[in-house]
Amino acid sequence: MPATVTGSAAAVTSADAAGREPGPGPGPHGSVNARRALGVFRLAIAIVQVIALIGNFQYVLRFPLFASVNFFSYFTIQSAMLAVVTLLVAAAYALLRPVDPPLLGAFRTMVTVYLLVSGIVFALIVVQASTRDYRVEVPWSDTVLHFVVPLLALIAWTVDAVMAVNPPVPWATVGIVLVLPSAWLVYTLVRGADVGWYPYFFLDATQVGGYPGVAAYCVLVLLIFVALTALLVAVHRRLARSALRRPARY
Repeated sequence: MPATVTGSAAAVTSADAAGREPGPGPGPHGSVNARRALGVFRLAIAIVQVIALIGNFQYVLRFPLFASVNFFSYFTIQSAMLAVVTLLVAAAYALLRPVDPPLLGAFRTMVTVYLLVSGIVFALIVVQASTRDYRVEVPWSDTVLHFVVPLLALIAWTVDAVMAVNPPVPWATVGIVLVLPSAWLVYTLVRGADVGWYPYFFLDATQVGGYPGVAAYCVLVLLIFVALTALLVAVHRRLARSALRRPARY
């Protein structure tokens, strides 16, 4: 007896026939319980991040000459606060709705990239400092913000991609991801020239051989943003399409 095309496979067939992007399918792992568990996980990451942010702010207050505005000028801190908001919204959707809106998927991907790049840059700074016999103190809050939270966020993002419930992340995300870092870079360079303080050594022309050195570092970091985003978007879209083409089981 010929097989009948149903479920997610049928969604792909009809979408391909109409020349449209296939919508989200149920996916073999997209059960209500699994999605609620993902929502709880997103919420837990946001809570851990808030605790780490508070701990990090308390840590910098130990230094009397450190200005509070400098704390909020770090890309790590700004991206962490954005991640808290995004994760709380994403947790609410996962707990109360069957799927996330497409825009939220793009935001979650960008925030994940911001957290990962923050961790990569921080690790490079620690390594660079050791080569110059300069000690960088890494309190527990920095460890959580730069390494633990990015890893947890990547796990949450990966689980969501494997569940393949949400719409595929659009390729436009690869370009949009640069909006926040570019705006932050302009702000940091303008403010740094005015107050004489930069959150990262590679933005200080006196430490990297002038402005050509600053430009080279900035291009490298922006390329990391683009490369990571392109990788995550490609993985998410591939997993979403694979789930849609998987035949329904009875």
